[in-house]
Amino acid sequence: MFRNQYDTDITTWSPQGRLHQVEYAMEAVQQGSAAVGVKTQDYVVLATLKRAPHAELSSYQKKLFKIDDHVGIAIAGLAADGRVLSKYMRNECMSHQYVYDTFMPVQRLANKIADKSQKSTQNSSGRPFGVGLLIAGYDETGTHLYQTCPSGNLYSYKAIAIGARSQSAKTYFEKNYATFTNNAQELIVHALKALKGTTGDNVELTTKNCSVAVVGKDFKFTIYEDDAIENYLNLLDTSSKKVEDQMVD
Repeated sequence: MFRNQYDTDITTWSPQGRLHQVEYAMEAVQQGSAAVGVKTQDYVVLATLKRAPHAELSSYQKKLFKIDDHVGIAIAGLAADGRVLSKYMRNECMSHQYVYDTFMPVQRLANKIADKSQKSTQNSSGRPFGVGLLIAGYDETGTHLYQTCPSGNLYSYKAIAIGARSQSAKTYFEKNYATFTNNAQELIVHALKALKGTTGDNVELTTKNCSVAVVGKDFKFTIYEDDAIENYLNLLDTSSKKVEDQMVD
């Protein structure tokens, strides 16, 4: 993208009816490391790729955030913006719990974060949030998986991927979703397979550069990182080896 006379202010429309600052924020999401989400009747799984640190002694960037026992998010884009939105979502959940003594419906929470993102596109003194969210949750109406955009758009999905090279993950879901079973462990392996497609040829998924979260029926939002994810990576390797053996046969 290149600068032009219509991108100096977020409230300035181009002759083509475009808001360039909003489009730049959308591009920030596409440049972020990938995040994938998939749901079945009883479970929702999020998986994220954490980019390698710039220095050997620095830590990997956190991409998964627990909002409440029944909902959490994965982010792609500017991590700082993601932390701000996660704090806002936690406050909304706590307020709802205090007033109504029950968990906040996931759809209502998703609508609130979409409205907040949209309002930031109307204020000339600020900028849009440069982050996309995958919201995974479970409530009395079932499982939910939403994507929010810097523009304020909100989408509901059965499976979705955002971030750099996310198209390969989307293709994997499109080809294989019909075969997914209502099993949390198998769903995690499928999410990791989709995530692996977003990496470079020489990049392997490890306990350090990826993380997974699960929420569902009678299952609180839980994040698996480091050693906790090793068993699922082993299952991924075993599954990949079986496919290779079948191709050889």
